[in-house]
Amino acid sequence: MNERPGQWLPRLSEVGDRLAEEWHAIRQARNAAASSSAPAPGDLRASDADRDRIAEVLREAVADGRLSMPEFEERLEAVYRARTLGELATLTTDLLPEEQQPLRLGSGQVSAFFKKEHRDGRWVVPAELSVTAMFGTTRLDLTDAIVQSRRVVVNATLLFGGLEIHVPAGVEVVRVTKDKTTRLTRHPADPEAPVIEVRTGGSLGEVKVKEPPKRRRRGGR
Repeated sequence: MNERPGQWLPRLSEVGDRLAEEWHAIRQARNAAASSSAPAPGDLRASDADRDRIAEVLREAVADGRLSMPEFEERLEAVYRARTLGELATLTTDLLPEEQQPLRLGSGQVSAFFKKEHRDGRWVVPAELSVTAMFGTTRLDLTDAIVQSRRVVVNATLLFGGLEIHVPAGVEVVRVTKDKTTRLTRHPADPEAPVIEVRTGGSLGEVKVKEPPKRRRRGGR
């Protein structure tokens, strides 16, 4: 077979994604009993800020002709009737691709095989999250995320790949390997804030944490 250089990379990425999905399904089944008490992401109550995010997408859609005025009015009424995130999320599924949705209630896995993958914006962080990066990079931005548990376990499989985590102020991130636990955040953690526990085992990869800049005291001290 005569293939140009790089042609096999998309196929490797597809195979890797399928393997990650299968592994995640096995892990989900194994931990189903432990997490059965947690509400599904779509069942979480929506906030006014969540409704405003959806309403803004609808306004843009009617402005550029993707929605007619009657459709816009019908959906906007549904926005302010909605009680849960699941009810809100259905109102924009046909307007934007998945990675641009204002609410992301997808599965608890992020996989990057020979590519970059990210999870950011308004998304639900489950109590346990699977991350895989093989010759790629995954980025988790928790700045606007909804964290379901005060302790979040990130099971990271890194093979010559990287994991980058963006956290809001006060959140603590620790990395747990076979023989030690290392604190990755530099700024003091809020006692009531979540702890992100990254379990990497013997992975050959790097974990980076991005924190907001520390506020300076008045007077520059």
